Amino acid sequence: MSDANQLHKAIGLMSGTSMDAVDAAIVTTDGYSHVEAGPSLAVPYPRALRDRVAGELAGAMALSAPRPLPQNLLELEREITLMQADVVNQLMSEANMSASEFDVIGFHGQTVAHRPDQGWTLQLGDGSLMAAETGVDVVNDFRSADMTAGGEGAPLAPLYHLALAHDMSGHPLAVLNLGGIGNVTWIGPNDGPDPVAFDTGPANALIDEWALEKIGEPFDHNGALAKAGTVNEAVLKTMLTNAYFDRKPPKSLDRLDFSAEAAAELSNADGAATLVAFTVESVARALEHLPEPPKQWIVVGGGRRNPVLMGELARRLGVRVIAAEEAGWRGDTLEAEAFAYLAVRNLKGLPLSVPTTTGVSKPMTGGTLHKTSTRAA
Repeated sequence: MSDANQLHKAIGLMSGTSMDAVDAAIVTTDGYSHVEAGPSLAVPYPRALRDRVAGELAGAMALSAPRPLPQNLLELEREITLMQADVVNQLMSEANMSASEFDVIGFHGQTVAHRPDQGWTLQLGDGSLMAAETGVDVVNDFRSADMTAGGEGAPLAPLYHLALAHDMSGHPLAVLNLGGIGNVTWIGPNDGPDPVAFDTGPANALIDEWALEKIGEPFDHNGALAKAGTVNEAVLKTMLTNAYFDRKPPKSLDRLDFSAEAAAELSNADGAATLVAFTVESVARALEHLPEPPKQWIVVGGGRRNPVLMGELARRLGVRVIAAEEAGWRGDTLEAEAFAYLAVRNLKGLPLSVPTTTGVSKPMTGGTLHKTSTRAA
C-alpha cells in the first residue's frame, strides 16, 4: 500500500468557543477522501473550568503576542490538557482499544484569543503533555503556520467537509457549522474550484450567554425562549450594521467580536428571538460572498438542535436545510473528526488550508508534531 493510500487511525479532540463539551472521535482515514468514523465521546466541560476559561478571555485578547504565556494561562493550559487527556483515555477504554493502535491525536486545544488583525491566535493545549498522558503522538497548534503565511488561521474544517461531501449529490452545497461562532464551507461540483470558507458571525455564543444571564440555563433548550418572543426589528437592524458583514472573505472572528448589548433592554423572550434572527441574518448575508447560491445547507454543531433556529434558516434561505445526521454525518463530533483528519494530513505533509478557505497565499501545511518520547517539563 502506498503512503498516499495508507490508512491511519487517529483521535480528534475539539472544545469550541461555546465551551459546552469536549468532543473526542476516532477516525480512520488516508488523509484524502477515505474517511471512516469510529467511536466517539462527548464530555461536558466542567463548570469550574469553563468559568475559569471565560474569566481569562478578555485578558488573553489583550496580550500582545500569544506566547510565552503568563503564569495564569500556563496553569490553565495544563489543567485543560490533563482534562482532555482524561477524555482520550476514557474514549480508548470505552472503545476497548490501546494507545498502540493509534497513529496520532489531533489536539486543537481551547481557543482563548483569535487576533487575525494582529497575525496571531492562541489555543491553550500542551501537545507534549498530551502525548505523555496518552501514549499517542500528538499534533497541535494547527493554526499558527497559516497565520504566519498571511492567512486567517480559520476556519480549518473545510477540507474535511470536502472529503465528506465529495461523493454527494446536490452541489453546490454549503456546510454550516453553528458552534459559538458560525462558519460556512461552500463546496462546488466535483473537480471544480476549491471550497470557499469563512466565519459568518455569531451562532450560539450570544444566544447561550443570553440564556445563562436571563434564565440561568447554559442554552435555550429547544429554542423555547426564542419561540415565545418577537424579533425586535430595530435592534436587529442595529446589530447588522457591523462592518464585518460587508468585508469580503477570507475573514474570521473571535468569540468576543460581537455582543448582545443592543438587545439589553428587551424582554428575555424578545431578546432571545432577536438573537436567533441575528444569527440567521448573519448566515443570509454570507450568500453575498459565495460563488453560487447553495442548493442545500448541511448544518453541524449545536445550533442544529435548536428547532427555532433551524426553521428560521430554512425560511430565510429558501432551500433545503438539513441537520448533519440527515446527510449521514455526525453533527456533534464532526469538528473533532476534522482535527483527527487534519492530524493525519500533517503526518503526510498535506495542506490543512488553501487560499479560498483562510486567505493564505498558497496551500499550507501546519500543526506541530509531538512524539510520545517528548516529555513536557
